[in-house]
Amino acid sequence: MFRFIKYLEEAGHRATIYLYHSADHAIDARYLKQLISANSSYPAIAADFRAYSPTQGVAADTDALFATGWETAYPAFRDPSPARRFYFVQDFEPAFYPVGSEHVLAENTYRFGFHGFTAGRWLSDRLADEYGMRTSPFGFGADLRHYSLTRTEDREDIFFYARPVTTRRGFELGVMALQHVARAQPDRTIHLAGWDTSNYDLPFRHVNHGALRIDALNDIYNQCAAGLVLSLTNMSLLPLELLSSGVIPVLNKGPNNHKVVQNEFIRYADPSPHALALALMDEVARPDRGDYARRAAASVADMSWDQPGKEFVQLVVEAMRG
Repeated sequence: MFRFIKYLEEAGHRATIYLYHSADHAIDARYLKQLISANSSYPAIAADFRAYSPTQGVAADTDALFATGWETAYPAFRDPSPARRFYFVQDFEPAFYPVGSEHVLAENTYRFGFHGFTAGRWLSDRLADEYGMRTSPFGFGADLRHYSLTRTEDREDIFFYARPVTTRRGFELGVMALQHVARAQPDRTIHLAGWDTSNYDLPFRHVNHGALRIDALNDIYNQCAAGLVLSLTNMSLLPLELLSSGVIPVLNKGPNNHKVVQNEFIRYADPSPHALALALMDEVARPDRGDYARRAAASVADMSWDQPGKEFVQLVVEAMRG
């Protein structure tokens, strides 16, 4: 989200970030801006941060009002501003919950009449087909400043994007797949990053890297021949990052993944532990691992975020013009 705000600002637009939640305690917008500004994982933006007030609404000179999650779609819908209503949709959020009230409340926001700007075509098609939503998809990219091929020899390890707190990342499914790998290849080093898993009793030997800064990931990626990235809703950003570092991503089959990015070096497997394990072992067993890593990295060498960013800005301009 902040990456695309940056592209809007570079194109001459002025952004204001309104922070909203439904709790009673106050939002310290200035402090949150300081936190984000001090974190190198976020791009530097000029946008002002404000706590949203339902009674005051957004500024009178606001031309476009973006909801960025289903919870913010409700105050955006009710706000008295005449601004155009847009929806920055990064994932199918009803699937974040069991079928129940939150699922339905999230789903209802796709019927508000907002114009949706979606991360990839799978979301765009689904929201248009199932909810009649006007949608404009933008593409995926990789941060090529942080991810690159630095090593081709002795890449024998496996990476796993481990997010037990994010159910759509299929943590348990991944653990079962890696257990198969570890039984067949007990000396294989498996790297886990994305969350601190030290409190989990995992049934295989592994290196727990926890949650890392962006600039610490490339060294780990360049030790690995294959990476397991599961996504049961919209595709993760990690497959392109891994490819940039010469890692072959192993993903679960499904339109939510292969409809978003088409790349011959992405390996798809049925979403079963055995099939995912076989795909991982196939990739690390390649006799041409080094050359294959070079070609994988070259396949995304021109896929920085600049093109999707400029595409997004143009889509917003076109939507504003009607």
